[in-house]
Amino acid sequence: MPPKEDPETAELKKELTQLIDKCKEEQAKQADTKLEDVTASMPDAPKVKLMPKKSLKGHINKVNSVHYSGDSRHCVSGSLDGKLIIWDTWTGNKTQVIPLRSAWVMSVAFAQSGNFVACGGMDNMCTVYDLNNRDSTGAAKVIRELLGYEGFLSSCRFIDDTTLLTGSGDMKIVTWNLETGQRIHEVAQAHIGDVVSISLSPDGQYFVTGSVDKSCKLWDFREKKCVQTFFGHEADVNSVCFHPSGLAFATGSEDKTARLFDIRADQQIATYLPPNKNSGFTSCAVSSSGRYIFCGSDDNNVHVWDLLKTTHNGVLSGHENRVTSISLSPNGMALVTSSWDQFVKVWV
Repeated sequence: MPPKEDPETAELKKELTQLIDKCKEEQAKQADTKLEDVTASMPDAPKVKLMPKKSLKGHINKVNSVHYSGDSRHCVSGSLDGKLIIWDTWTGNKTQVIPLRSAWVMSVAFAQSGNFVACGGMDNMCTVYDLNNRDSTGAAKVIRELLGYEGFLSSCRFIDDTTLLTGSGDMKIVTWNLETGQRIHEVAQAHIGDVVSISLSPDGQYFVTGSVDKSCKLWDFREKKCVQTFFGHEADVNSVCFHPSGLAFATGSEDKTARLFDIRADQQIATYLPPNKNSGFTSCAVSSSGRYIFCGSDDNNVHVWDLLKTTHNGVLSGHENRVTSISLSPNGMALVTSSWDQFVKVWV
């Protein structure tokens, strides 16, 4: 039997729930219309006809994460086979294979410059590799091992070549100086559950986080604090992705919905449902035009919606197991996905 909850704790939880409900009520009062009503007169967006132009085979276990470089050509994938692979998505060739000290990788990140990659997972640390320098074995050289996490590393993103942002299962968000290996800033309890996903705003001034506590938070780099909290999901928020306008962000959740949150409206403005209504979403991306939202699903597909009209636009089928991660090329011309089927696919 679980231990009986302390009466004071129970009362505090009740008070917190009431405050959240009050916030939701105030938000609802400001929602004078719906996105689909405003866009009803708009023509439907053309059907997305992306095809898997490259199936990148090199991993021998589940691929958990993939991320594009700033050159829109190379990407990095991390797998439970204990390898990072740097791919040339134009040719389908591997350019580097990096053996990891721990096979339990959950997140990878490619610096926009293409000079560095980072990864981490159940080893409770973030490791950064310099792709332009090799160690004695010929693999990319480890330049930093960022320690001090009390939970798994769930997400990481380069702000630039010298600064890295990480989120982890101990509810922390940490900004690191990669030249010194020191923490620039740390939020010890950013959420009340594991921090699962991070997305940087197009202007680099903000970032948004998703968590298993069912909420998303907007953070200001300059003020070094959370400036907005968004509720709506009913289960873990597995992925967050900024809209290219910087004024909204999309989410994919375990509650079998994707959603759009508007920062100026301070609330959710759209919900996207799959046709079968029983697909949990692991990852999401928004097209560079801002018109489409893509969500990787545990039904082995990528679902596509017209972001403005909230209608289901189609399905990208090609994987044979759970789609774990999506990354859109910075130039908007291609989408790369990873899956438990051991493949990385390039969609054009």
